[in-house]
Amino acid sequence: MTLADKVVVVTGASSGIGKAIALACAEAGADLVVSYRRNRQGIEETARAVEAVGRRVAVVQVNISQAEDIGRLSSTVTERFGRADVWINNAGADILTGEGARLSPLEKLDVLLAVDVRGTVLASWAAVKLMRTRAEGGTIINMSWDHAEQGMEGENPVLYSVAKGAVLSFSKSLARDVAPEIRVNVLAPGFIETGFGEEANPRWREAVVARTPLRRWGRPEDVARAAVFLASDEARFMTGQTMMVNGGVVM
Repeated sequence: MTLADKVVVVTGASSGIGKAIALACAEAGADLVVSYRRNRQGIEETARAVEAVGRRVAVVQVNISQAEDIGRLSSTVTERFGRADVWINNAGADILTGEGARLSPLEKLDVLLAVDVRGTVLASWAAVKLMRTRAEGGTIINMSWDHAEQGMEGENPVLYSVAKGAVLSFSKSLARDVAPEIRVNVLAPGFIETGFGEEANPRWREAVVARTPLRRWGRPEDVARAAVFLASDEARFMTGQTMMVNGGVVM
């Protein structure tokens, strides 16, 4: 698969899945615009990794839930590269680790709706506006969650189902609205070795492995490879689809 000379936007690229996606796209031949909110050190590491494989990169600090910040991100894309071929909305709220884990349920809901839902919608609209100016169109990839279709018990899963279910539904409608010029697909990761997985109780981690047909946790690179596929011309007859990257936990 190749993304040779494509321009790819990746939001939330300072760590974890977003960082892995940005690097995988660069290795596939793309130039990058990457955004972050707080983790300056992490985004600088991402940028250096992109440059190390010979690709260009622009870094933008963005609060993805704010329209003016999305506008600034879009302007940076235009000023630096003139276009966006692929826009990957990876940025999401962390309610599982650090400060996010200490929020009340209502506070968690508010931040998920602001970042994961509002942010995805605003950024998708910005991507559509950029891509509709070109005959070639483009590709949008949004991030949902494998259990959004099946459900899961627990306070945090219930809250995630609200946000990630909304992203899933929105993406399907958007795919119909902007076809055939623009393709819109969804990545739905399962249990992935990010900060939450690394900090999880060892017994629970083992239980996850036991219920996973492929018998391991996923890695950010697993999701990144799927993102490169959906971004590439290999997926040119796919739109409105959800690709689960979860080792078979949800089928």
